Amino acid sequence: MVTAACTATTATTDAPSEMTAAEGEALYMKRFNALRDKTGATGLPAYDNLKPVAGAEDWKPLPKSEDPYAVVSKDALDAAIDYASKNNTFSLMVWKDGEMISETYFGETTETTPLVSKSLAKPLGVVAVGRAIKLGYIDSLDQSMSDFITEWKGTPKEAIRIRDVLGMHSGLLPQAAAFEPDNVLNRAYLHPFHDRVIIEDYPMVTEPGETYAYSNANGDLVAPLIERATGMRYGEWLTTAIFEPLGAQGGEIWMNRDGGVPHAGCCILLPADTFMRLAIVLVQDGEWKDEAFLSEAFVEEIKKPGPDYANAGMGVYLGTPYKERLSPTGAKDAFSGTLQTEPYLADDLFSFDGNSNQIAYMVPSENLVIFRMGTWPPKEPEWDNSYLANVILKDLQD
Repeated sequence: MVTAACTATTATTDAPSEMTAAEGEALYMKRFNALRDKTGATGLPAYDNLKPVAGAEDWKPLPKSEDPYAVVSKDALDAAIDYASKNNTFSLMVWKDGEMISETYFGETTETTPLVSKSLAKPLGVVAVGRAIKLGYIDSLDQSMSDFITEWKGTPKEAIRIRDVLGMHSGLLPQAAAFEPDNVLNRAYLHPFHDRVIIEDYPMVTEPGETYAYSNANGDLVAPLIERATGMRYGEWLTTAIFEPLGAQGGEIWMNRDGGVPHAGCCILLPADTFMRLAIVLVQDGEWKDEAFLSEAFVEEIKKPGPDYANAGMGVYLGTPYKERLSPTGAKDAFSGTLQTEPYLADDLFSFDGNSNQIAYMVPSENLVIFRMGTWPPKEPEWDNSYLANVILKDLQD
């Protein structure tokens, strides 16, 4: 367990942030108690150390279609917008063949409003790794994590590959409910040295590469991986390697402490437009404006199902085989997960799918992205994960 006096090390020349073990534990307990008594359970109060992460200086909206109803009928778009409006949506975007077909914001949200990503941060982390591979900082998805997390050298965790972390097959303890302050799941989420908790204390419970087990710890390992591989802070890497080349907006990132390490597995605040650009890159096999932003081979790899869960790739979920309910945890019972009343009308559909039903449907065969960001839909009627995708796909196919 992390108990020694701590001095943060950085990947740049930033001055270190010093915090004693006692100060770290006191801040952890403050966060834990706020979560437990609900004062910091949801939304911004839970992220008590947000720092700016820069985007492109010359951001411009994505090109808009001059005749959107020639692409998707008004009836289909109206049905999608109406469904979104009834389900606590902040933003609904439809993109096809290089142009925005529809872009709707609800309430006070605008095209520049930073929105809490929740687990949409995880596919962003996958893209961050893909860029590090593309630019030569990481050899491949099959490289051992211990080449960068050197504390794992000579331990059973040396067998964990980068692909195992991105695909939730690392063998690390899965996510679960935890109510005690000394539980490693809480410490790995809220501790001001959460990265050290994950690296030093987080248990491996199965062999790597064999069992699907969803956890925030896997997502949060991306930040120290990137920082050690590139020599840059994670937020700086997002800016220079992703946001600037894509002409995307930045926002705010959740830091574990001043001068510390950000959370890569949850909660970065970015406008919906930024996540849309990530989805466009993936639906186009890694291309952005006719240039290879990611390698096509990398995009194909992250869309392949890993062992033990046929609907999960790396940071994305696969629309086939059809399941009436799909859970990010990989739960196999008939009652867990998000309802999907019918199969998707495109076999190649894959998605980002984060907490609160924040979902980007990507359909390469149609060069189509449909993206919804928002908070939890009402419990009744239950959210149907197939509706938005199929109301647009049916129209395109008629």
